[in-house]
Amino acid sequence: MLLILGVLVVLGSVAGGYMMHGGHLGVLWQPSELVIIGGAGLGAMLISTPLPLLKRIVSQVAWFFRPAVPKEDYLELLGMQYQLFKLVQQSGVMALESHFEDPKTSPLLSKYPRFLARPHAVDFLSDSVKVIIIGGISPHDLEALMDEDLEVHQAEGLKPASTLTRLGDSMPGLGIVAAVLGVVITMGAIDGPPSEIGHKVAAALVGTFLGILLCYGFFNPMGAYLEHVVHDQEHYTRCLKTGLLAVYKGFPPAIAVEFARRVLPPDVRPTFEETEQYCKGQRGGTETAAQAA
Repeated sequence: MLLILGVLVVLGSVAGGYMMHGGHLGVLWQPSELVIIGGAGLGAMLISTPLPLLKRIVSQVAWFFRPAVPKEDYLELLGMQYQLFKLVQQSGVMALESHFEDPKTSPLLSKYPRFLARPHAVDFLSDSVKVIIIGGISPHDLEALMDEDLEVHQAEGLKPASTLTRLGDSMPGLGIVAAVLGVVITMGAIDGPPSEIGHKVAAALVGTFLGILLCYGFFNPMGAYLEHVVHDQEHYTRCLKTGLLAVYKGFPPAIAVEFARRVLPPDVRPTFEETEQYCKGQRGGTETAAQAA
């Protein structure tokens, strides 16, 4: 929603200010300039970007139209962690093994579809739990191992944003290319009437205008937004990391969940009371999970 609003504000402000100066919008409509700038920019991105990264860029377009991680997802995540930690407290860490062989069929994890809908979070928790089951790793080393996983995933997640930003940075240069081509056409018609030459010069300058507008009005802000979303999503896996590390250090389930809750940003962090009430409402599933294990 904010994407559409932002686009309207940018276009409305630019067009409105231009018309206030007495400009005519029809002069700005130069499809040939858009073809040069847009086509060259697309081609440059195809040259510089591997196919898997192109696919991630396309998949991240949906992020502009939905919130990164809503508060309800974090509340469910804290409740799920509480159930897992209670199971560890009652039956030992080996009781988790059957639940992470196939998380989607686990009687405990299957109750949390928002968590299962995040493949990286599922893999991160599964791999970390399996390392704990194997044993022989200190809490410090476990934390370092999980941090390495998070750093790699964050670096990969930021690549689409940096690609869009680099594309935006190329727009002014491509706008100059379009403008130079317009000047070439103008020089070919230099013997024509002044009105015709003026029209061609104006069309050429529109190329420079479009390149700068696309850079600072659209592509760079879109890249910045994707960076924010990636950082917001990292809070989800860091919440998992903090809770799992706390229970591995020997803290009781409620305290481990509180450790996990405190790393969340204030705007999406459930209150202590909300978390406590949600966990109390989920307690009945621990015994079922223990029996299944």
